[in-house]
Amino acid sequence: MFLNGVFDRGGRNIYHARLMFARPFIDSVDFARNGKEIRGEIAVSGLSRLSDMLAKSDGSLTYIVRGYHEAGRDMLEVSLQGACTLRCQRCLGELEYPVNLVSRLQLLPADKLDATEEDGDVDAIEAEPRLDVVALIEEELLLGLPFAPRHAEGECAPATNDLQQKANPFAVLAGLKH
Repeated sequence: MFLNGVFDRGGRNIYHARLMFARPFIDSVDFARNGKEIRGEIAVSGLSRLSDMLAKSDGSLTYIVRGYHEAGRDMLEVSLQGACTLRCQRCLGELEYPVNLVSRLQLLPADKLDATEEDGDVDAIEAEPRLDVVALIEEELLLGLPFAPRHAEGECAPATNDLQQKANPFAVLAGLKH
């Protein structure tokens, strides 16, 4: 049945299933010190922590995570590009939000995270031997999205206007007072 770790049926290779999607993990310090890079595409629907902000979960994001060493520091650069459909907080309609983020992250041991210098361009994260790339991408996207996404001024009518324009059901009773 199994030949060299591959399922085989009587010499005929009729079972060729691809491996299921595996979340990419990296050794963050090794990744940075050796200048490695990982890139790919992830479905917006696969980012579960983002689901509350989305109007639609279709679409995808392209990502690049690049490791490098700069001024004695192990660094990661996370780049995200694409779009996601958020819910406008003014009209509750769909808002196509373009994503074009670049984050620079310094890798530090857990005990040194609190003592980091305030650098406006660089944030610090814990250096992990098994860093979940999808979780990192999701975290950076959540931090990069607006707190209350809204259409530009004049592009949507507030949801309360729709309620005010409907006929008041008690207006008929006002005419019966006479």
